[in-house]
Amino acid sequence: MTKCNPALLPLLLLSLCGGGAAYADALPQEQVDSPAISVYLDGQPLRSEVPPLNVDGTVLVPMRGLFEAQGAVLSWDNTGKTVTASKDDTTLTYQMGTSSANLNGQPVEMDVPGVIADDTAMIPLRMASEALGNTVNWVPATQSVQISSAAVIYETSILQGVTLRSKPDGESKPVTENLLSAGTKVHVISVADALWLKVRTEDNLIGYISAKPKFTDYTSSSLTEKQAAALLAYGRTFNGTPYEFGASPDQTDTFDCSSFVKRLFEDILSVELPRVSYNQAKEGTKVKLNELRPGDLLFFTARGLDIGHVAIYAGNNKILHTYSSKEGVHTEDFDGQWKKRFVTARRIL
Repeated sequence: MTKCNPALLPLLLLSLCGGGAAYADALPQEQVDSPAISVYLDGQPLRSEVPPLNVDGTVLVPMRGLFEAQGAVLSWDNTGKTVTASKDDTTLTYQMGTSSANLNGQPVEMDVPGVIADDTAMIPLRMASEALGNTVNWVPATQSVQISSAAVIYETSILQGVTLRSKPDGESKPVTENLLSAGTKVHVISVADALWLKVRTEDNLIGYISAKPKFTDYTSSSLTEKQAAALLAYGRTFNGTPYEFGASPDQTDTFDCSSFVKRLFEDILSVELPRVSYNQAKEGTKVKLNELRPGDLLFFTARGLDIGHVAIYAGNNKILHTYSSKEGVHTEDFDGQWKKRFVTARRIL
């Protein structure tokens, strides 16, 4: 039997019986008439638009919710009806309708193949669930499945009181009336976007919290990339905005180099940077030119000062900044005079 990585329990959908016939996309009428089934993971109900299916005693559960609940990256090949889920050093690949999956290059046999119901891929994997060391209990009285996964590590600390919301939206309903207070530990399930993290609390509440740096100590390459992209996209909305030396950072009609950078970081990420470039160059951590990534700050000599200008690295050897009354905010190549005048680079994200 192929051994599986315990991190993948909820990446796999479950089968409650040892045997069963093979099923394709079409489902039998007896399945449609089966009583509704509830599925719980570590005491939390797993809800989806498509309910669980009971095919002759085998329960099939929509896989996307289980993949994403454990922070896996999911991709779907519609042509081949193949799903691939990756987390850490584990990769699971499965083609719908077949009787085996591929887990880290090894075949994993299944008693019942997956089906597609209401455009949702659903896979029964009893053997995989048990091989992963998970406890699966069927409760006939309530027609429910109780799954107990491996212990969740609550790796992220709340730094400042933050609301746990039902959706990645500041206007969505709070999951609980109380803020998650400073010092509270949460497990980050996934990075929803540049501004939101999907998390699980120690009392098994699942929701979304702000991904802005002042709220948690969570970092990841995925979050950094999304936040840098959001920062640059916002900055480009000001293309052509006039340059004014000494412009106030409290308005967006004009900018100088450092007021522009300060405004972007504050508006998008609630990161407060000093007003002038010389002091901004003291923030974050120093990075080498060959280590640059989008969102890093680049500092240059200007006006006879050791540091008198700042720009944001935009990737592909481009910088976003402002210094000219003729061009205002714009993107240009990081070469020529800028390479000669370059002093240092700092990473804020």
